[in-house]
Formats: sequence, C-alpha cells, structure tokens
Amino acid sequence: MNHLINCKGRLLDLSSPKIMGILNVTPDSFYDGGQYNNIDNALFQAEKMLKEGADIIDIGGMSSRPGADIISTDEELRRVVPVVNQIAAHFPESILSIDTIKAEVAKQAIEAGGHIVNDISAGQFDDDFYQTVAKLDVPYILMHMNGSPKTMQHNPNYDNVVTHITDFFVQEVGILRDLGVKDIILDVGFGFGKTIEHNYQLLKQLSDFQIFDLPIMVGVSRKSMIYKYLNIEAKDALNGTSVLHLAALQNGGNILRVHDVKAAKEVVQLWEMLK
Repeated sequence: MNHLINCKGRLLDLSSPKIMGILNVTPDSFYDGGQYNNIDNALFQAEKMLKEGADIIDIGGMSSRPGADIISTDEELRRVVPVVNQIAAHFPESILSIDTIKAEVAKQAIEAGGHIVNDISAGQFDDDFYQTVAKLDVPYILMHMNGSPKTMQHNPNYDNVVTHITDFFVQEVGILRDLGVKDIILDVGFGFGKTIEHNYQLLKQLSDFQIFDLPIMVGVSRKSMIYKYLNIEAKDALNGTSVLHLAALQNGGNILRVHDVKAAKEVVQLWEMLK
C-alpha cells in the first residue's frame, strides 16, 4: 500500500496508525452535541486533541446520528467555515478534515484551511460532490452508508455485508479514479445502515478490504455497537471503544476516528509494542 497521502502539499504517512479527533460543531451529535458549537470552545477542544496526539481533526457541522435531519447548506457553512478558519490560523501545523455531504461546504472549508474531505454519503446527496473533490485535489474519505441518516437504521439487510460493501467500493473507487481523485481512504461505515451483527462482521473481516491497497479508516468510537450490546450508555463506552480500536488495528485499520484522543493514542502505542 502507498502509505503517503498528500494533504495540500503536506505528506501524511499512514505506515503507522493515525488518530483523527472528532470535533462536532453541532447542537445535536449523539455523544458531544452542543459542547463545541462556538469558536472559543472549538479552539479549546482542538488544542486539547492536538496536545493529546491527534494527527487529524475532523470538523463536522451536521449530525449524522441515526434519525438526524439534513440541514441547509447555509447553516452548515455558518457552523463550519469560521471554525476551520480559526483552527487553521491558531494551529497551522494541524491537518484538518471536513465532515460534510455537500460540495459547497467541502469547497469553502478546504479554501478556509482544510486538507481532507470526509463524506459519509459517497456523493449520493450532491451530484457535484465527486467532481468538486477532484478539483480540490485533496484526499477523500469514501464511506458506505445504506440510505440516509434519517432512514439508515430502518431494518438494514444484506445477503453478505462484506461482499456488498466490497462491490460498492469497487464501483465508487472506479468512478473517483476516472475523475482524477488521487488519494482515497475507505470507511466501511460502522453503524450507518448496519445491525450490531453487521458491524462486528465488518470489524472481524476488516482485513478483507486491504485488497484495494488503500488506507482504511475506522469509526467505532462510543457507537451503539458498543453501548447497546453492553447495555450501557455512550458516556460509559470508552473501555469498549478501546477494545475495538485494538481489534481494528490488528485487522488492518490505518486511521482511528475518535472522541477520546488520549485513550486512542495509548491503544496505538501499546499495539505497536505488540507487533
């Protein structure tokens, strides 16, 4: 695998696992909604995550929790662009990812100082998305989601979830390559239109997706596949998250997308001692 991705002229080496810290500038995300939706709080959290070892900060202005509505482009721009601008200005060494399903938000956020586009929708909600990413010439995170955040957990069903997502990646990576997108990162979309059983099947067979010779991002942090299975709440799911992070690394994950940077960094450090 080519372990280097080009983030607007800065090379990020994924030969060792990297940590992506989640910064939700939303009022309604499932775990930390409302905590960082003003610039001062967002800057404080970004600084904390960078000090704890985050390699990337993923900034999102729209919740994608199950049942969430899609907000207007103007509202998302209002939430995201000033935060990207300020973090880029205060922490110029940081690499910033933009979590959005809208081409215009991706464009303006990258222009404001972002480096990576993280799209849960694989371009399905915006016909201009793939072309926009190609023009921006930045790494793109391609995620599988069944339906939309509003509907994705309404009885998700697959003959074989691993085969289904493999076929999906074959198709979408081909389209992106034809458009000229150079750096693609894969995300199987834990919790996005999958049952708990689907999620664990994907985690157990994560290494199957190495056939694409592309980096794999894993987003299991504090998700329902942990807290519902253990019959606890998201706030109590850090221990379970760490266990699944280790499994993800053992099975080929290259980027961990996390709420708790310090804990994830410790998992990576201990895993590297075990290699």
